[in-house]
Amino acid sequence: MSLTLPAPSLPDPTAVPALRWGVIGTGIAGKFVHAIHAHTAQRAVAVTARDRAKTEAFAAEHGIARVLPSIEALVADPEVDVVYVATPHPLHRDQALAAIAAGKHVLIEKPIAMSADEAREITDAGRAAGVLVMEAMWTRYLPQSDVMRRVLADGAIGDVRLVTADFGFTMPYLPEHRLWNPELGGGALLDAGVYPLSFAASVLGAPTEIVTRGDSGPGGVDVRADLLLSYASGARAFASTSLQTALPVTAAVLGSSGRIEIGSPFFGPSSISVTIGGVGSSETTTFTDSRFEAVHDGLGYQATALASYVAEGRVESPVHTHDDVVGVMHVIDVARAAISADASTSA
Repeated sequence: MSLTLPAPSLPDPTAVPALRWGVIGTGIAGKFVHAIHAHTAQRAVAVTARDRAKTEAFAAEHGIARVLPSIEALVADPEVDVVYVATPHPLHRDQALAAIAAGKHVLIEKPIAMSADEAREITDAGRAAGVLVMEAMWTRYLPQSDVMRRVLADGAIGDVRLVTADFGFTMPYLPEHRLWNPELGGGALLDAGVYPLSFAASVLGAPTEIVTRGDSGPGGVDVRADLLLSYASGARAFASTSLQTALPVTAAVLGSSGRIEIGSPFFGPSSISVTIGGVGSSETTTFTDSRFEAVHDGLGYQATALASYVAEGRVESPVHTHDDVVGVMHVIDVARAAISADASTSA
């Protein structure tokens, strides 16, 4: 019998509520708004950001009707159903809490905040207010991720022994760039490392032990981090991130009877291969998500998922729970502290 993969099962973009989105920030938000307008029923209706001229140009480019003068005006707008927070990490907490206090659902760019404590404050506030709070970890909502969950649930690769994932790139030192500025949440872990750590959490949950090796760079930001995570099941995960090395940006789940491999970039629409059996007697099958020419067009999947959860009255994503979000931030907290301590000791 030939090996076959389950078909991905995702919400139909035409069968979920067409929510009205208010956007804070104009950076990654451009790719997100393009994706939802091109591939979903979701619509951005208002935007606010610090630079009025840039914000007006952004609105004109993306067909957004209203440029609002402040975050307060945006979250209070009765024609906004959900707020998308797409600003630098240190601003996420206050902006998310403002949206929640105004009774809005909120999608917050990764990382959801600067620490596990901030993440828990945001998710607790959302739950108390009865609104949906999601981190924009779009990887969780891709077709390949649904296929992976189904393969794992079926036990096709046996007991999971090891998860690997990496995301790193070479970033020239530019003191004014946010990645090199600790006050803007700079460093590899918060910006890129959150992806492999979230991937490991999606398979194995929260680790029982965290071992970190890393390096600090200019301004004290972490420029490299390699984490070995251990779990109660006996499984381990290895996650790597860097601002100094162009890593392959792949991920894998290795089990007692087979393995799952996610193509590059694993965090966006790519491919999933499942291999069953050992050396000399294995069989592999692959699903490739070739729907989009531009990888970030896959950002629309999470917007459709959010709308489906709103329709169901949820306050958290069933495939990316609040505990999961906070747990990943805890791992990042521990890793950043270890790298900072090592830097202080060696100074």
